[in-house]
Parts: sequence; C-alpha cells; structure tokens
Amino acid sequence: MIRRSLQQAADMIGPDATLSSNDIGEVIIHGVTIDSRKIQPGNLFIPFKGDKTDGHKYVEAAIQNGAAASFWQKDVPNPPEHLPLIFVSDPMTSIQNLAKSYRHELDIKVVGITGSNGKTSTKDITTNLLSLKYKVQKTEGNYNNHLGLPLTVLSLEEDTDVAVLEMGMSGRGEIDFLTKLAEPDVVVITNIGESHLQDLGSREGIAEAKLEILNGLKKQGRIVYFGDEPLLAERIPTFDKPDAAICSFGLEDKNSLYPFEIEESSTGSKFKINKSDKEFSLPILGKHNILNALAAMLVADYFDISYEKMDEGFQNLKLTNMRMELLEGQGGLKVINDAYNASPTSMRAAINVLQSLPGFKHKVLVLGDMLELGPDEATFHYEIGEEIDAAAIDYVFTFGELGKHIAQGAKTVFANERVQSFLDKSELIQELKKVVDGETAVLVKASRGMRLEEVVKALQ
Repeated sequence: MIRRSLQQAADMIGPDATLSSNDIGEVIIHGVTIDSRKIQPGNLFIPFKGDKTDGHKYVEAAIQNGAAASFWQKDVPNPPEHLPLIFVSDPMTSIQNLAKSYRHELDIKVVGITGSNGKTSTKDITTNLLSLKYKVQKTEGNYNNHLGLPLTVLSLEEDTDVAVLEMGMSGRGEIDFLTKLAEPDVVVITNIGESHLQDLGSREGIAEAKLEILNGLKKQGRIVYFGDEPLLAERIPTFDKPDAAICSFGLEDKNSLYPFEIEESSTGSKFKINKSDKEFSLPILGKHNILNALAAMLVADYFDISYEKMDEGFQNLKLTNMRMELLEGQGGLKVINDAYNASPTSMRAAINVLQSLPGFKHKVLVLGDMLELGPDEATFHYEIGEEIDAAAIDYVFTFGELGKHIAQGAKTVFANERVQSFLDKSELIQELKKVVDGETAVLVKASRGMRLEEVVKALQ
C-alpha cells in the first residue's frame, strides 16, 4: 500500500493540497482508510461530509487510534491545530488525484474488468490464473466505483506485478473516469445485460457505457470481450485502438477462444478449448462461469501463461461470497447462494444451472426482485417466471413486489400450489422449510437490496 511522506502525498495530490504546518512534512503515511473504526497504524484518514454525518468529527479519534494524519476539507471550520493535517478543497477529488499519481509511480500491469454480469467472478478467476506466475492483487469486495477504485489502487503493494481491477457503473462517464485513472494493459468486457436500464435506457446505451473502458487502455494492450454479443462484436472493431490485440470468447466457434465437450456436474464443469488438447476442470457451477473462465484465460495468455498450465489455476478456486456459492444446509440440503446481485441475464443463467444440476430428487427456486431495470421491470420479471421449466423445478418461491410478477409468469407453466409469493421473509422461510429435505437443491437469487442471504442463513 502507499507509503509516502505527507509532503510527498501533498505534492502527488496537486497544488490544492497544503500541510497544516511546516514541521509535519516528513511524517510517513502507510495506507489510506475512510473508516475511523478500521484505522491501522500509520494510515491516512479521509473524512467525508455526508447528509447524515461528517467524518471530520472523527479525525481526532482516528489519529488517537493510530492514524498518522488526516485530510481536512478547507471549508469545514475549526480544524484541530495540534494534529497533522492535509488541507484540501474536496477530499474525493484529492484521493482520486493521489491514487492516479501513485498508479503512475508503480511499475505494475493492470487488468480492468467490466460488464453487466460476471465481473467479480471473472476477477476472481483471473487472479487465480495470474497468481501461477505473478504477485497479484485484486479489487476486494465491491470497491469498484469512483471511490472504491482509488482506494484499491492506494492499497497496492509496490512489488505487486499485476492488479486486477473491477470497474462498475450506474451511468455514462463513470467507466471512462475509472479506466483513465487505472490505465489498464488489458480490458475485459464480460457481457451486456439489462442492469441500469433505468439510467441508460437501452441495452445499446449500456454497451456504449461499458465500452468506455477502452478509453484508458494503454498502447499495445489487449481487448477481451464476449463475442457472442452483437452489441460488442459490431462496435469494438470500430474503436480507434489500432495497436490493440482484440480477442473474443464465447460459446460460438467464431470466437478467438471457445469451449467444447462441456460436462456439467454438481461440483463444477469439465471442458476443452480450441487452443489446447487439455481437459480443464472448473470447480464452480454454471456454463456462464465457463465463459468467465475463458475471459480469464485470454488475460492469462497475454501474460505468457500457457493454456496447458492454466488448469492448475482453476484448482482451489473460490469465488467471492454469494456468487453461485454451493453450501451445505440442514439435514444434507444443498443451497446455491447467488444472492449478491441479479439481472434477467444472470437470473436465467442461475436458473439454468439448477434445472440441469444432476443428483437431486427435488429442486426449489427462491427468487427476489431484480432492481434498476427501468419502466419494463414488471415484464422482465414475468418473462423469467414463464420461462422456468416446470418439469425440472418442483417449487418456485418469490419475494418482493416485483417478485410477484415472477410468480405470475411461473403460474402459466406451474400448478398454482407449486408457486408461492411473499412480502414477508419470515413467512417465506417458514413455508420453504416445509418442502425441502436432504435430497433437495435450493437456488437463492435476487438483487443485493433484497438481502436474500437471510434465507440462506435460515436454511443452514
């Protein structure tokens, strides 16, 4: 993580940053935090003014707890005169400037990953593959926005070889900002889905926003994209990146990398690829995760890791929590926890996993609201319900106001008693427990705001 003197940090931020006194310039900061409760010795504390609280109230406590220094926003009155402070006009802009300067000082390669679905899983798989040869750091948790990515950059060790950075967005211009700060050597676009339709209006708008990641790509870089998506296949060749190597992945054989001889099981998948004679074993569920693995393999290839060696990187792979996480429930029940996020694309993929999963006598879906889908959200939910295979699924339980539409769609293919809709989570859990046993697999999926992990915990 960043280790610089206060004077060096101020210089990296720019002329707006000034020290509270001349005699603190040699004070060393070691890392950055925005949470006064998580102070580590030597941290630079970054306070923010919010609608409900003001982080400046915690500056003194942060330094008492071991912080070396703190930002102080210039228009906030009564700065403590006895503490080491860096005065800035805007803490957000200043931390972004500090991160950008630190990025330029690091001798490091960067992989930038965006997409409507699969960013985090692709990040996790890519990190595992690159770790076969390099020291790698990745975005932790959901630190993938205008604040999270600078914090991730500032957490990088100076001897790290490759940083794998996730880039999220909710509107236009956000990916452009992130990629220009990170300056990636490789960019990955996992897919184009329906998330953020309420902000961007159409899948075409989402594609244009995701393609902003190309704006920061360094010379001689690599573009990795989902080639089965026409919105990407049509647009990427037109971008002004003549020196970039363009590689696609997908299920279709027109792509640079594609799989065949796919064999799915209750513990993961086996597959072959067109670039190698080797059979690969991926210990995570879902054909969509094979696609995420292909994207990661194209990144690893850029870093001169052979395809034959990549299977080693799949071993002991563990995705970030609540992404197709197979858990043991009460009495031998199996629970697939995919409750971190949801869109129609990822919802369909997860449902397909459960429908095709072998080895279970009973299968149950627990599905909640998919958020940020815009004016057609009810239709998207209804279509999910009516597409469920009633021959493969025993029961459908939904949660939330939008979940009602999933239930309505499901009732077009299921007998009514096999579909139940709830607005009370405790009632859902109570009824769910009546229909599951040790021979049952349950998939739990919804947008993060529905907090369906509470259902998962109730089944464990």
